[in-house]
Amino acid sequence: EGATVHEIAGRGIKATTENGDVILCGNDKLMKENNIDFTAAHHGTVVYVAQNGTFVGYIVIADQLKEDAVSAIAALKAEHCTTVMLTGDNETTAKEIASTVGVDKYYAQLLPQDKVSRLAELKQSGKVAFVGDGINDAPVLTTADVGIAMGAMGSDVAIESADVVLMNDNPSAIATAKKISRKTMRIVKENIIVSLVIKFAVLILSAVGVLDKISFGLIIAVLADVGVCFVAILNAMRAMFVKGK
Repeated sequence: EGATVHEIAGRGIKATTENGDVILCGNDKLMKENNIDFTAAHHGTVVYVAQNGTFVGYIVIADQLKEDAVSAIAALKAEHCTTVMLTGDNETTAKEIASTVGVDKYYAQLLPQDKVSRLAELKQSGKVAFVGDGINDAPVLTTADVGIAMGAMGSDVAIESADVVLMNDNPSAIATAKKISRKTMRIVKENIIVSLVIKFAVLILSAVGVLDKISFGLIIAVLADVGVCFVAILNAMRAMFVKGK
């Protein structure tokens, strides 16, 4: 209470109390830049604390993997997707998590701008979807071809920056969303092709006078219009039924 707090992007925070004490809380880069001799920790996400230039201690924060994280990565690999983890965690933590969940590649100790740079490199190899939930993920979500935010626990900034929001926070929903989108696009193409073929066929028959010579020509014309719309609607309803949904 009464302290002045400044956020240092990619480093941590600096607070000045009413008594004039300067407190630093952040990563190892913050300690090094302020010439503070500190004891390094190598497991989990580490927050180092210093007061008036003297190292006080550190707090280790360990994230718990979501229950379906491993199955989600396996499902994406089954869809022929290359999985890459971009994280600000240290090398040891990143390597352990990457090995546990089975991602193909990982990049550790990344600042927000570093994630954007890495994503730009990945985009050179093809379309990239990025999944994130934090404030620092917002620039990457915007840069990706498809930004996916974990809605239930994600920050408002991440949600606003994303193209897709997963409201149940289950990573396995990513593979399901991919299946739904692929099936939806297939149905859209089917509807367009069927509609054009039928309408062009009726148009040609009408142009050469065939429909004028038969008694039910008007019925065929109506079916080519209303009937095609009805068939397209029924076909579109198939998108509601996706395996694994």
